[in-house]
Amino acid sequence: MSWFSALTYAVLGFLSVVFVTSHLTTLLVSFSLAAPQLSYYPRLLASFTALFLCAIYGTCASGALSLFGHGELGQYTTARAFKWTMLVFTGVWMVVEDPGVGKEGYGERGWLGTRPAVFVGNHQSELDVLVVGHVFMPGTVVTAKSSLKYVPVLGWFMLLSKTVFLDRKNATQASGALGSAGQQMKKNRQSVFMFAEGTRSYFDHPDLLPFKSGAFRLAVQAGVPVVPVVVEPYSNLLNSKKKIFRAGTIKIRVLQPIETVSMSSEFEAVRKFTDETREIMLRELKGIAQAAEKRGVALKPHEAKGMNGTTGKSSGLDVGVAGLEQRS
Repeated sequence: MSWFSALTYAVLGFLSVVFVTSHLTTLLVSFSLAAPQLSYYPRLLASFTALFLCAIYGTCASGALSLFGHGELGQYTTARAFKWTMLVFTGVWMVVEDPGVGKEGYGERGWLGTRPAVFVGNHQSELDVLVVGHVFMPGTVVTAKSSLKYVPVLGWFMLLSKTVFLDRKNATQASGALGSAGQQMKKNRQSVFMFAEGTRSYFDHPDLLPFKSGAFRLAVQAGVPVVPVVVEPYSNLLNSKKKIFRAGTIKIRVLQPIETVSMSSEFEAVRKFTDETREIMLRELKGIAQAAEKRGVALKPHEAKGMNGTTGKSSGLDVGVAGLEQRS
């Protein structure tokens, strides 16, 4: 079999999977209109399929880009592919509101175009992977726990696209990784995106878990801004407790970058900076929650049952570096 024939079969196979999955999901969801809970599993299946397909695409794209010295663009191109694939497969879309667009020094890309920078977002559920698809700019990568590099396809993609891996169980290695990451960011004008809570909260009311300090320590050590990214509550679109997964539009608010050049890297100073940023993001989250409730994106107070003190499993795309929470 020639390479052209093999490539043709591979492309046709990929398109067949996309076609079958998207149409099967549409069919199953149409049957679930009378019982919305029944759409949970079809959309969940479609989401994982989209993630898998885009991971394969990302591995190939990152490999090709690496050959030309631009492997860091692999995550940007893959994120954009995932954004559109999720729209087709699940009907979920996100709208980014960036007040920095047009402001002096930021131009058309707004505050999202800040480079280098550490972007920190709230982490509600597995759907937050889609946030990356909508907010990533060229030159932005994620951090991930070291064990993910050994996962087939996903791990290959992360390695090729220059993901910053952190050892969450070893304080010395984690601290060294942050130092190396900071140097890499400044040298390549590279940005990173982190989920500051360190794990999925699964809150069905507007709230945040305590923030881990790893992202903020990285920003201070590198002397780059922290850019808060707040995703409105969407507990009425995806809710694992109620087995709800609906199509809809979720809004993302980008907040003004916080400079770190003059900040101290001492433990107490970084911890204070971490907590202050959490308060800024929590106020914003609560401020946009009411609009989300009116649009049917978030559960209303009488519909929600809080999960105070309950946390989800770490997604790996976070900064829960345990050793950095301790005094050295």
